[in-house]
Parts: sequence; C-alpha cells; structure tokens
Amino acid sequence: MSLFTCGDRAPIPVRARGQHLVVDIHCHLGIPAADAIVQARYPGPPPGINDFTSAKTGEVNRAMFAAMGRTLNTLDTRLADMDRLGIDVQALSPSPGQYFYYADAETGRDAARAVNDGMAAAVASQPDRFVGMGTVPLQNAEMAIAEMRRCVAELDLRGIEISSNVNGEDLHAERLRPFWAAAEELGVLIFLHPLGFTQGQRMSEYYFNNLIGNPLESTLAIGHLIFSGTLDRHPGLKICVAHGGGYLPGYWGRMDHGWRARGDCSEHCQHAPSSYLRKLWLDTLVFDQDQLESLVRTHGADRLCLGTDYPFDMAEPDPVGFHARLAEEDKARILGLNAADLLGLKRA
Repeated sequence: MSLFTCGDRAPIPVRARGQHLVVDIHCHLGIPAADAIVQARYPGPPPGINDFTSAKTGEVNRAMFAAMGRTLNTLDTRLADMDRLGIDVQALSPSPGQYFYYADAETGRDAARAVNDGMAAAVASQPDRFVGMGTVPLQNAEMAIAEMRRCVAELDLRGIEISSNVNGEDLHAERLRPFWAAAEELGVLIFLHPLGFTQGQRMSEYYFNNLIGNPLESTLAIGHLIFSGTLDRHPGLKICVAHGGGYLPGYWGRMDHGWRARGDCSEHCQHAPSSYLRKLWLDTLVFDQDQLESLVRTHGADRLCLGTDYPFDMAEPDPVGFHARLAEEDKARILGLNAADLLGLKRA
C-alpha cells in the first residue's frame, strides 16, 4: 500500500504487525553527545529550568530522570517497549531539553548537528522501526534554515521539532519568517512541542508548569501563527502540535467570535481562526477517551495522529487500547495512516 511521500523523497517501507499500521508521532530520544557540547560552554542546568518548579516537583523530576535516563538516551529497551505497546514505528524526536535555544548561535548549531547526527544513526540501526525528526538552532534563523536543509538533504530526517517560543520570543517574529518559508518549500513536517510555560510564576506547584503550562504554550503558539497571518503566507506548511493541540481545539469558538467582532483580531488573519486550526495536525495525547472522541468530531480523524510521549512519566500507557472505541476507518487513520502520510512511509 503506497502512501504520500515526504516532499519528493523516496517513501520509507514499514510493516504493520497487527491489523493496523501503528506509528507513534510523539516519542523522544536524547543524544548525550549534544549535552556534552553545551555543558562544555554552559556548565550546570539550563538557565531558568528551575525557576517555576517547587521543591517537591523538582524531587519527583529528579527521580523520574534517574529511572528513565537510559531508556531516554539509548535504544536498549526501546524495541521491546514498542512491541509491548503495539507500536510498529516510532517517529523519534529530540528530548525537549535539547532545544538549546539559550546557547550562543554557534554552540546551538553544533549541538543541533550532534542531535541530528544521533537521530540519523538511531534510524539507521532499525530503519523499519524508526523514522527521525531533527532540531534546529532557532536563535539564529540562517543557521536554523541551513541545518533544516541538512536534515532533509543529507540525513533524510522527516520532521523538525521546535518549541513554542524561542527564549520567550514568539514564533511569528519577523526574523523567523524565512524559516517558515523554508519549511514550506522543503515540505518537511514541523512538530511543535512546548517545554513548560515562559511566565510560570503561579505554576510551580503540582507540576502545573507541565500539566497546564505545556498545553497553554501550544495554545499561544498556534494562536500567534494564526492571528499573525503566518499560516496565510505559508498555506503549504505541515504542522503537527503535541498534547492534542493545547486548549484551542476545545475553545476555538471564542477566537472565531473575537475575529468577527474586533478589528485588532482580524487585522492580519484573512479567515476565521478555526479554519486554520483544522489545517493543522494534532496528536492524540489527551488521556481521556471522551476528549479523544470530541477531537475526532470537531477536528476530524484525518488530522489526528497517535502520540505517546514515550518514555516520560506523562506518556500514554496503552496507546492502541486508548483508541479502541473509535470506528475502524477512523482508528486506522489515527493509529498510523495519517502519520505515514506526513512522514513519507509506505506500508510493505
């Protein structure tokens, strides 16, 4: 069965081990070599990483990373975990802690290259089970574009993971316009994955910086891309948003009303915001089957992709079973066919 190919690149053959092809579009791999590059210049934790973290949350986070560090940073147990979870293919994306936007541009570029080389090596070790996404140093748009082109042309990575902001700068910034133009030109998937909330002073307790902050960051990032006209300028962009797209899919009516009622909301945005939202892809990492079914009704089964957040503690523990209540046609698309379209996979 031949599916869409990623740009003009050859499709990657993959095999379904069950009734449906199952592709996890949201899972992470850490590349220690990149950490070493950044630590040599910026020793210690990333700036601000603990600003919005209570003592208890910090304690739990340290225990989590101690327990899963090898799983995150190696392939040792990954295939066995995939088989246990019913995952045929993982779309490996960098650990969000490896964006390194806070580093100077040259260090960020070198670290991104190390991440991307590591991703390509992981894919090469199991090319029928892994497909790769890279990272780029968005603190410098020219370097980011050059590295994105290398990811596509030399490493055959099928996506680029980015955060929801760059050191607090929103993604519709004028200096990033060439990046979006290049992403559209290349036809490469942009996987938008936040890393906590930038103004999280009230979110330090109860892991709110993640539980509430991550979806809120995605909501802001999508909102800026829509209302700024970025998606009007680049209608060919392929963007998939983690964590079910944040809060917008459940509350887009307020944005549409603001666009109709206020000139400042419609100044740069040609159409109702919900019309752009439905052109994005979302993962299904929402943890509640009623919420999943709501996404299918409002967003469409053709724009949803299974995502787990493996191997973090916020991962979906039963990704295939979570979709069991869906109609078979919807299930087939969400479990794997949509991601195969986006990533250029071909079911053997």
